[in-house]
Amino acid sequence: MSIHQLDTATSRAHPTPQPMRRLTVPAIRRRKVDGATAQPIVMLTAYTARQAQLLDEHCDMLLVGDSLAQVIYGLPSTVPVTLEMMEAHGAAVVRGSFHALVVIDMPFGSYEAAPEQAFASAVRLLKASGAAAVKLEGGAAMAPTVRFLVERGIPVMGHVGLTPQAVNVLGGYAARGRSEAEASKIVSDARALDEAGAFAIVMEGVMEPIAIGATEAVGCPVIGIGASPRCDGQVLVTDDMLGMFERVPRFVKRYADLRQTIAEAVERYAHEVRERSFPGPEAIYRED
Repeated sequence: MSIHQLDTATSRAHPTPQPMRRLTVPAIRRRKVDGATAQPIVMLTAYTARQAQLLDEHCDMLLVGDSLAQVIYGLPSTVPVTLEMMEAHGAAVVRGSFHALVVIDMPFGSYEAAPEQAFASAVRLLKASGAAAVKLEGGAAMAPTVRFLVERGIPVMGHVGLTPQAVNVLGGYAARGRSEAEASKIVSDARALDEAGAFAIVMEGVMEPIAIGATEAVGCPVIGIGASPRCDGQVLVTDDMLGMFERVPRFVKRYADLRQTIAEAVERYAHEVRERSFPGPEAIYRED
């Protein structure tokens, strides 16, 4: 395990951390023993260095999600995300963290064509960002690619159920597994990824019995999002749980209302600027 010590030369960007060992892929994988995880795994998304600094000490894993498409760039889906975007945000999150395992999403179109394409994209992302693992979407169809990457030293997190990169095929973001055939496929997809060597699997937007069944059926940890509290861990989009957006998926719990807090702060600032009460004497440079 390596120790990542932040540069503390600029206190605003790099507050002095308490040195600790960064969690590793094997450490996360070992959290599930004989089909059970005594301490659930905590994961949140992160896209910037400052966000990573604030989340790091509380999380086991930080996911540099391709959800940055909507959260950061205002795009309608994750489909337009590029490798360049993921490289830049991944590097920022690694710089801002020193404890959590950082996982980076592989964007749509960067891995599906062939295992060799996936390997080239994953190597590029890990070298550019310093992240420890990649995440890709898809079940049994992607199992050979997962195996190919793992055998070549690249840790992989899988993603089954509602797979946002396939939104154009799925026709939307509705929960998956309502039919018996789809439910069976989701569980078999999880098994295929587990057998291929995925160290963990995100299970998104599925009916709860499926999430429970899949969690019990595989040896690696299952991280739920819109799944079940009986999964081995949970992940949410940080901006959703902090209340930054008016509309969020049903499965999101808002732990704060930062949208309103920010709006009120900006309103006060605008008012003080317009009435010329800001900047005040304490914020102005003058000769003593």
